[in-house]
Amino acid sequence: MDKQKIKQAVNMFLEGIGEDPSREGLIDTPDRILRMCEEIFSGLDRNVPDSLFRSFHSDYTGMVLEKNITFYSMCEHHLLPFFGKAHVAYIPNGKVIGLSKIARIVDLCSKKLQMQENMGMQIAQFLMEKLDAKGAMVMLEAEHTCMTMRGVKKPGTKTVTLVKKGVFETDINLQHEFYNFIRRDC
Repeated sequence: MDKQKIKQAVNMFLEGIGEDPSREGLIDTPDRILRMCEEIFSGLDRNVPDSLFRSFHSDYTGMVLEKNITFYSMCEHHLLPFFGKAHVAYIPNGKVIGLSKIARIVDLCSKKLQMQENMGMQIAQFLMEKLDAKGAMVMLEAEHTCMTMRGVKKPGTKTVTLVKKGVFETDINLQHEFYNFIRRDC
């Protein structure tokens, strides 16, 4: 990340919209924006570390589901946030990962400019490849501020994307089980 370019760009942006970057309330804004960028784009240069996929042997063959994982990401088309909930499931193939690791994978995949569709595919692909899972299913429900605060201005609108890999692609009963678990308050 080029810190100097970010700060220069913020100053140019402020001037471009007719603001005075030297005004008291804006003097530290380039530094604040830089720190924000370091945080919300921290997934750009990072691959998911192998330590997230430290697995444990397990004979469990049912679905493992983490639901309602809060995430925040940035739309690559408008540079505005989208945020919501991720529901992530996989079918083990002799090994499982720690439950908090699923939420960490969602966090790492969300910290970059992207489309919601691609984020779900990345999460599912990581589970399939790193765990050799029999299947993975990822549903993302998100509100996109590019639709709610500008453009069509439809607050509360949710975009839902769904990725199915492996056994989830063909097993309708497994898909229904996934949907039923998400609807339950358990």
